[in-house]
Amino acid sequence: MRILLGVHHFPPVHQGGAELRALRTAQQLQSRGMDVHVFCVEDIEFGSSPGCFVTEEVYEGLPLTRLFLNAHLYPDPHRFEYENLWIEETARELIHRLAPQLFHLFSGYLLSGSVIVEAKRAGLPVCLSLTDFWFLCREINKLTPLGRLCPLSVSRVDCVRCEAEHRRRYRVLDQVFPPLMTLYWQLHFAEKEQIIRREAFLQRVLAQVDLMISPSQFLRSVYIRAGIPAERIVFCRQGRDFPGLTPENLVKTPSEKLRLGYTGQIAPHKGVHLLIKALQMLPGLPLSVVIYGDMSRYPQYAHCLEKASTRDSRIHLMGAFPEGTPLWKIYQEMDVQIVPSLWYENSPNVILEAFAHRTPVITSNQGGMAEMVQDGVDGLHFEHGNAKSLAACIGRLNQDRGLLRRLQDGIQPVRSTSQEVDELIEVYQKILVRSPEHRGR
Repeated sequence: MRILLGVHHFPPVHQGGAELRALRTAQQLQSRGMDVHVFCVEDIEFGSSPGCFVTEEVYEGLPLTRLFLNAHLYPDPHRFEYENLWIEETARELIHRLAPQLFHLFSGYLLSGSVIVEAKRAGLPVCLSLTDFWFLCREINKLTPLGRLCPLSVSRVDCVRCEAEHRRRYRVLDQVFPPLMTLYWQLHFAEKEQIIRREAFLQRVLAQVDLMISPSQFLRSVYIRAGIPAERIVFCRQGRDFPGLTPENLVKTPSEKLRLGYTGQIAPHKGVHLLIKALQMLPGLPLSVVIYGDMSRYPQYAHCLEKASTRDSRIHLMGAFPEGTPLWKIYQEMDVQIVPSLWYENSPNVILEAFAHRTPVITSNQGGMAEMVQDGVDGLHFEHGNAKSLAACIGRLNQDRGLLRRLQDGIQPVRSTSQEVDELIEVYQKILVRSPEHRGR
């Protein structure tokens, strides 16, 4: 089977959860004899001419097309965010040249809904892996520019206000005169019409998708609430592989202190500052905290974390993982993983990573995080965005080491990428059986 797989970004420069999942999926499919070609957006600030510049390469054995473009040159920036005609033209040429039998899209961000439109125009069955809220909201993580978590059900007036808050003057006015600004945005139909057009286009796009895959029941429920028929969204948790991991690697090194860890993006929506704030509420408690992640992407935020951590010798900002250091060595020195994200999350890889290394997780009681961690079984929940609640969980574990052992014993095995792809192939088969285009061939 020839499969065209699209994703917003791809390694090695981009190493996010969706990108790495797309890589693992493509490699697994290829190992099973399938002909897989990947295409992605590499750079959106490239060149001084309109349209897409394309490069072809082979990355870790996978044929790969990278797209380069300059988003500052979009003739209609709002429309091109969800209906990108430049990428649509490039996708048309790629499909014509490769003649795939199925198109699989991860996310929709950057590539836009246009790639699905073009795939269906070419008569291809389409599988969509949902990774976030992009098809329902421009704010992929459902956080407003003021950092508020957006409710799952909102009015279009709320969406108009949220978009406007990207401009500082509106953020200030909204904080000072919230009722007045609500009335103001109710009267701004031009902005509302832009939102209506985006919503209408992407609803038509989703209606053309043969089957969708959600790695969490939470995200699946959000799209069902938005009007997608339940039978068109399949739940399939992502798999993770940890080759060479032995029982000896899973044994924690002894420590009198409770050792907390954070691994992931150093970004405001990931809530690392919430962990530091919680520690400030536990002065003198014998703890050790290691925070791993690239500090360069959000330098202002990283600077604030550095400033706060200098006042607490228990906090260690480690930067990115040391190159060549096995992951198990990091987890051997970590008793508990903290996942303090401020957005809903979907199906965080870091939780699977922690569980694979026999490490309980303290996480928010919202969204995909709460779904993956069973409170009191393999981890603890704290109230979303509440540093005091997080501090209480940390204090509880510090006081009751027996609870820590019980949580560790409650961790279930993490499924493999191979098991995930077994289910994915079943989804492909369902799509092909249902597809009139496939039956016609």
